[in-house]
Amino acid sequence: MIKIVVAGFKGKMGLTATKMVLDKKEFELVGVLDPFAKEENINQLALFSEENVPVFTTKEALDSQISPDVWIDFTIPKVAYENTKFAIEHGIRPVVGTTGFTDTQVQELIAESSEKQIGGLIAPNFAIGAILMMQFAQKAAHYFPDVEIMELHHDQKLDAPSGTAIKTAEMIAEARGYHQQGNPEEKEIIKGARGADFEGMKIHSVRLPGLVAHQQVQFGSVGEGLTIRHDSYDRASFMTGVALGCEKVMELNQLVYGLENLL
Repeated sequence: MIKIVVAGFKGKMGLTATKMVLDKKEFELVGVLDPFAKEENINQLALFSEENVPVFTTKEALDSQISPDVWIDFTIPKVAYENTKFAIEHGIRPVVGTTGFTDTQVQELIAESSEKQIGGLIAPNFAIGAILMMQFAQKAAHYFPDVEIMELHHDQKLDAPSGTAIKTAEMIAEARGYHQQGNPEEKEIIKGARGADFEGMKIHSVRLPGLVAHQQVQFGSVGEGLTIRHDSYDRASFMTGVALGCEKVMELNQLVYGLENLL
C-alpha cells in the first residue's frame, strides 16, 4: 500500500487526483494540503462525505502528523518548487504535475533527490497520448525541420507556453538542432504575432474557457505537411499517468523529468 498526500486538492486537477487515489485499492490517501482550506477533514466536503482524511494548511503540520510515501502536487508555479523541495528534504517522493519550473530549479531538485536517494517525477503532461505525441514529433523533426507548435488550454492556466509545449520544443531541438525558419525579412505588425521563439521554431499559446489541454505540432515541407495533435477532453485522461508515476517513483533513487522516462 502506497501512502499518498495530495497538495492543491481543491483545484480541478487536485480534485481529480484525490478521487483517483481514493479509488485505487493499492493507494491510501493519508492527507491533503491546501493553505486556504477551512475544513479539517475532507468529509466536510459533500464530494467526500464518506471519507476520513485530514486536511492540512501547512507543510510543517502535515509532516509532523503523517508519513506519506508520495507527494502529488497540482498547485501553482510559485509554490510547486518549494513543495517539491520540501517533499524531497523530508523523504517523500514527489509526483508533480504543476508546470512552470525553470531549468535551474529542475536541476537543483534532481541533484538534491540524487543525494538523498529519493525518487520523484516532474511531468509537464501525464496523458499517455501526449507523451506519444511528443515522441512522434521528435521523430518527425529528423525529416521535417520546419515546425510550429500550438498549445491550447483553459483560461485559468497561469504559465505560457505550457510545460508540454516547452518539452516538445526541447525534444524537437534535440533532433534537428537550431534551425531558423521563415523569411528573414519578416516583420511583426503587432508584437508577439508570430509567437515565442525557441531554437528557431515558433510556439503559440491559446487560452480560452471550455478548453482543457490540447496541442498541435504542425510540420511543413515542399508540397506537403504533417500534423500531430493530442487532445485531453477530460482531466481524467491524466490520471493513468499520475497513478503510474506514484508506483514507479517508489523504485527510483532520484527525480526524473518527463513521464516518458518511466514508460
